[in-house]
Amino acid sequence: MSSVLTLKGVSKAYNAGKPNEVSVLDGVDLEVAKGEVVGLIAPSGAGKSTFLHIAGLLDTADAGQVIIDGQDHTDLSDAKRTQTRRQDVGFVYQFHHLLPEFTATENLMLPQMANGLNALTAERRATELLAWVGLEARAKHRPSELSGGEQQRVAFCRAMANGPKLLLADEPTGNLDPDTADRVFEALMQLVRETGMSAVIATHNHELAHRMDRQVALRQGQIVPV
Repeated sequence: MSSVLTLKGVSKAYNAGKPNEVSVLDGVDLEVAKGEVVGLIAPSGAGKSTFLHIAGLLDTADAGQVIIDGQDHTDLSDAKRTQTRRQDVGFVYQFHHLLPEFTATENLMLPQMANGLNALTAERRATELLAWVGLEARAKHRPSELSGGEQQRVAFCRAMANGPKLLLADEPTGNLDPDTADRVFEALMQLVRETGMSAVIATHNHELAHRMDRQVALRQGQIVPV
């Protein structure tokens, strides 16, 4: 089965070459197959956010390769990396980061329009996604008018708006109570499964992680199987 994400020998240190250098990633290797959902288990401060930022081309590694859908992005220009992020990678964070002045529908339309779609097509896609997670009745509500679980479901839909091949999620249910987290996680998994995309989902929740296809851990700067 082909891989959507491959990391080979990825290393990253902050303050490199200085007395206070901190090594975060040390020769990380990971391969994520098409349609595979990988749970990433790591304590706070272990480098999972750095790992996800490098995997999603938001940051650059000091060494190693990042290959997305067969394309090595190690030495590509910022413009090409931005294009890949926009078209092929979706991001979800612990906090929804929705734009407060826009409705749920508009929050989903904006990334599509930035990717070249017209407003009518973007609105149609936004409406379909919100219906997919049971929020069609909340489409015209702003984030402040939505519950925490509803806000995060909108954030999931926004990550899916441009039909990415890869989803990267950093503690996507970490800011929710257990019952809401479970429901929101199910909504996320439904979106991922039905679209056939690949995903790496970082979580502290071992029960959620074990509902994914495979679990790995980030320990001492390296990815190890669980």
